[in-house]
Order: sequence, then C-alpha cells, then structure tokens
Amino acid sequence: MPVLQTTLLSDSTLLAAGAVQDLPPGGRKLVFAPGGETILLLNVEGEFYAMENSCPHAGASLASGACDAHVLTCPAHGLKFNIKNGQCTASPQMMIPLYEVLEREGRLWLKRPETVM
Repeated sequence: MPVLQTTLLSDSTLLAAGAVQDLPPGGRKLVFAPGGETILLLNVEGEFYAMENSCPHAGASLASGACDAHVLTCPAHGLKFNIKNGQCTASPQMMIPLYEVLEREGRLWLKRPETVM
C-alpha cells in the first residue's frame, strides 16, 4: 500500500495527500500527517474518502480492511463502518473521525476533522 509523508499548508488546516492520478478507483493509501495522525485515504467508485486509520473499538489499523461499496470492515474484529458518515453500522454512537477530501488542480488535500463544517 502506498504511503505518503505529508506537509501542512501555511494555515495548518489542509494536509497534502498526493495526486488524484496516483489513487485510481479501488485504490487506498496511508497518509502520515505531522503530529502523528495516520489517515486512510480511499478511492471508492471514483469518490475519495479519508478517515483516521484506527478502529475506535480497540485501535486496530483499518488499512487492510475490506471495503464493499461504502462500508469498511475492521480486519481485527469485523466491525463495519460507513465511510460516508463514519458511523459503525452495529453501534452508531461508535464513529471514525473523517477528513474532508478536496481536489484542487489535480491534487488531493485533506481537511482536519476539527475544521470540517
């Protein structure tokens, strides 16, 4: 799986996540942000989704989990998460923090969860 060490824009709200062409449909990669966050970036049916790469149940990495349509399965315990809203399908109060993905001039940028409106 591709890995990207990223940088922040000067306003510290957007993380560089690479070129659109480098993440084809069905592709995924990990983005390592300053401050220690690990973000899972997915291209599902031509749409980009990004989330914290940590299951809220026990902290397991979600990077190798199966993604069927818009549901990502935790490989450690089988919990399923809707990648559009971050909610666990079995326990909606359990959520994965999501990052908004922006496309600008062929590049992908991630907006930190605390800045998503």
